This record gives sequence, C-alpha cells and structure tokens, in this order.
Amino acid sequence: MGQDGILRPIGNRPELDDMSQHVVIVGGGIAGLSAAYDLARAGISHTLFEKMPRLGGVIETRTFDGCLLECGPDSFISTKPEALALIKELGLEGEVIGSNDHQRTTHIVKHGKLVPLPEGVMMIVPSKVMPMVKSNLLGWGTKIRMGLELLRQPKQYPDRSVAEFVVDHFGEETLDYLAEPLLSGIYGGDPRELSAASVLPRFVDMETKTGSLGRAVMGAKRPLPAPGNSLFKTLASGLGTLIEALGTYANVKHAEVDAIRRQGAGFRVRAGGDWMDATDVIVATPAPQAIPLVQDIDPELARMLGTIPYSSSALVSLAFEEAKFDGQRAGFGFLVPKRERDRMAACTFVGTKFPHRAPDDRILLRCFFGGVGDEAILKETDDALVTIAREELRRILGLTAAPLFTRVSRWPKSMAQYTVGHGARMKEIKARAVAIPGLQLAGNAYDGIGLPDCVRTGRQAAKNIRRA
Repeated sequence: MGQDGILRPIGNRPELDDMSQHVVIVGGGIAGLSAAYDLARAGISHTLFEKMPRLGGVIETRTFDGCLLECGPDSFISTKPEALALIKELGLEGEVIGSNDHQRTTHIVKHGKLVPLPEGVMMIVPSKVMPMVKSNLLGWGTKIRMGLELLRQPKQYPDRSVAEFVVDHFGEETLDYLAEPLLSGIYGGDPRELSAASVLPRFVDMETKTGSLGRAVMGAKRPLPAPGNSLFKTLASGLGTLIEALGTYANVKHAEVDAIRRQGAGFRVRAGGDWMDATDVIVATPAPQAIPLVQDIDPELARMLGTIPYSSSALVSLAFEEAKFDGQRAGFGFLVPKRERDRMAACTFVGTKFPHRAPDDRILLRCFFGGVGDEAILKETDDALVTIAREELRRILGLTAAPLFTRVSRWPKSMAQYTVGHGARMKEIKARAVAIPGLQLAGNAYDGIGLPDCVRTGRQAAKNIRRA
C-alpha cells in the first residue's frame, strides 16, 4: 500500500498482486536515504532501518566555536551530476558553494618539503607542458619519459593494477609522487592492488583508443569553465544539511537488521528482535555488513561480497588562532606520498578550500590517517591521534602553535577497495542480485565510492522497484 493508501501491485510479480507493497531499506547513509526519498515521492511505503542513532553514514557535520566541521567527506565532484541534481530537487540549490579555486594549490611532500602540484595535472597526466617542465616535483628522467609517452599507439590490456598502468606510461616516480598520494586521499588504497579499469576508467579508455594519455588529454576539447563552476562543491551549511533534508522523507527506525529471509515471493526482515514483512529489500550498507544479511538468501552472493575489501580511516580536525599560527601556509593543503609518510596521509586547510568554514581569526586543519597498511591507527586514543597530528604538522609545516580545540572522527571499514578484477566481480554480483526478485544492492561497494555515485545507486535501486 502506498503512503496515499492506494494498493499498488508489482507488475511482473503477479504472485504479489494481492499484497501491499512495502520496501525495507537497510542502511541510513546517503544511498539508503536517496532510495527512501524516491520511494516516498512515488507513494511507495517503506521502512528504513539504521543501527546508529543518527543518519548519514560517513556524512556528519558539526559546529564548534564558530567553525563548521565535516567529520567525513567535505565535498563532492561536480563533474558527476547525481548529487547536484538531488540537491536541486530538494530545494537546496541556494546552499551550493564551490571551492575557492583562485586559491587552489595542492602540495605534495617530497624530501620533506612542500612542492606545488603543477598546473594542469589531471590525476596522473600533464595537460600542459611548461608547468610540468618547470616543476621540481618530478625529475628530468620522468619528464623525458612523459614526452616519449606522447608517441604511444593504442593498445588494449587485461585489467591490471594502477601501479602497473602508471609505471608503464610514466615510470615509478610518477607512481610514487602523483598516483599514490592522490589515490590514497580518495580510496585509502594501495595502487599495487587497485584496478586501473575500475579506478581510472577514463584513462584506460584513452589508452585503448589513443595510446598516449598525454596526447589524449592535451588534444581533448575542453570548454572554458563558467565562473564559479568549481570542481569541488558542497553546501554552505555542511553536507549534513542534505542528510537532514532527505531524512524528512524517510520512515526511519533506529534498529540493527540482523537477518533477512525469503518468504514466498517477498521477504521477512528481523530488526531489533522483531520481524517485518517486505515485498522488496534494498541493502544499502557497506559490503562487509551486507554479507550476513544475504547469506541465507544466496550464499554465493554473500561469498562474492566478501571479495570486496575495505580500508579504514581517521580524521583529526584542529583549530588554531590565526595570529599565533606559525606554520607554513599550503593553499588547499598537502598530500604525503607513502615513501615520505610517517602516519599522516593528507591535510586540508579548510578555510582556504571553502569560504566561511571558520572565522577570519581561525585556521582550521583536517588531517587524514589510515588506509591500507595502517589500520592500526584507529586503535590509538584521541589524545594519541592529536599528538601524532601535531608532531607531523611540526615536521612538515614547522607548526608549533597549540590548537584551540581538536576533534577526532573514526571510520572503520568505510572505503571500498576496487582491486584488480573488480569489474568482473561486479558483473557476477549484479547477475546474482538480479536473479533474486525484490532484492536491490546500493552503496559504495559497486560502481564508485563518491557521494554522487552513492546517490546514483540508491536512486537506481528505488527506480528498479518502481518499475518492477
């Protein structure tokens, strides 16, 4: 039965025609909430279960002492349209702000020094010659190799690691000082394990069609960006505002789902010790949490979900008095390559990246830890994490000032790792899920880990149910 009281039979499942349609959504992150939003607008009854006392998953916005703190992601990429489209539908378009791109400089730590990322670098590929020639980030051997790469001819390879892909085109130094730090900030992953086809699909397509990545990038027709059309966008009041808006559409129960059983053509879902009937189920959790939920429905599907590894991360926010900040300023922030890293992987100067995140007399930093190879960082106490952050800021920026306040956020097993063979595994997983009428999967385990990707999977799950 829809929320308007009208019975809606499920089209190609006639055995359910005499049942009221009710969808259970497991997981109150952005994917589950996006699904709930579309179901509610379509008048389809649903219940969203979230085990935590708040909604949003890794999206969490707090305010303290005049500072806006994003405890998880702070923005989304505007080139993927799904997040911005949802924000507009919710009437939040006036809240959208872009990054301060006139101040957009990212640094890479090399030999203990901050080196600006050359202008025009697209992930691993230089789109402009002279900024790369003049940069101290890469040596002349690598620069010459980048020039020779322009002569490559098209060739198709089987799925290989990001490390193999990058080294083949541009050499080890490019892997160490471009690919690894940039991808670590997105996936918290190891380029020697990540799949080039799944993580860098655009560049793999260039390799197949053009051969040379540099030639493809330099020859691409790119329209001039419109004023204010920043690569990174967010909401002025924080991404938590998006969660709050979506939450008004969701029928939420804060309880943990620990079992899903098949019941005829539908399902029975146990949450908080009680059972609920459902015609459809959307599992919008990270893959590790989805495994036990689908185990009784399809053990092979559960096994395949177990092949998707996850990494963990921790974030330390530190606020400083601007007048007493004695460290080096670093534009948007800096990335620390693994070969230069102690524990910190990256640091963002929040007020430089986005306007109005901190008062003018404050400097707010976000320091990132964890990822593959340093899961142990989550076991450190808050005080220990702050001490580690301050020591590394002293080493890299020369910062000795004491912070006005600090906040620590931990995200265990939150970032899916698209390892070599991920694309083939996804085909198998999707084929098995499609074979189970009424079951939908959504979240960051499948076709992208960013906010727009999760919005897309959640809304697609709802769309699949509406047209079933």
